[in-house]
Amino acid sequence: MGIRKEVGSAHPTEERSAAEVRSAQWTPRKAKPGTNVIRHIHDNEGPTTKRWTREEYDRLVDLGMFSNERVELLAGEIVEMTPQRGEHSMAIGLVERALRAAWGDAYWIRMQMPLALGKSSEPEPDVAIVAGSPRDYRDHPSSAASVVEVSDTTLAYDSARKASLYASAGIREYWIVDLAVGELVVHRNPVADPGAEFGGRYADLRRLGPEDTIAPLGCPGARISVKDLLP
Repeated sequence: MGIRKEVGSAHPTEERSAAEVRSAQWTPRKAKPGTNVIRHIHDNEGPTTKRWTREEYDRLVDLGMFSNERVELLAGEIVEMTPQRGEHSMAIGLVERALRAAWGDAYWIRMQMPLALGKSSEPEPDVAIVAGSPRDYRDHPSSAASVVEVSDTTLAYDSARKASLYASAGIREYWIVDLAVGELVVHRNPVADPGAEFGGRYADLRRLGPEDTIAPLGCPGARISVKDLLP
């Protein structure tokens, strides 16, 4: 297909092959003032997706762009989160109460607040446990001792993208409360994996039922019953 130039020009339309243009055998004229020049995309090019940095994303948030939406930033993509059902909200409250009792006052149990994971990701996990108190953080924490997601319709997303992101950030323990089957999915031992989306994955994974108990890695003396996390 030829390349067409100077759309709307008084000069006759010229056509040359892409190969001629690349080999500099043909030099397009400069467009006259008032003409409409179109930049053509060759067959080996394509549209690109805008990737947002955390700094750009935070400015959009400050401008109120997402005031009525639940969104998060993953790998430069602004992802719309699914609306919460009643059971989902209840489970978040149950997780928060159980973890607060286990971890104590030396940790801040953050509910659906951002984590600053690299230059282009700012997820908002349902629960994140960070050392210290709210006064210790002028900016969003850059890591967490543990993260929990409550999943009813987002299990595949939480198990793949979110797991790889949290593992690549070095978060030692990641739980998914799977409401569909009434289980707790425990991810531990983050390792590098070039084949994973964010370059990391969890080497250890196990499922616990309602009758099981678990001791968080960060507070091994505590025991949490899985049924206490489920609606």
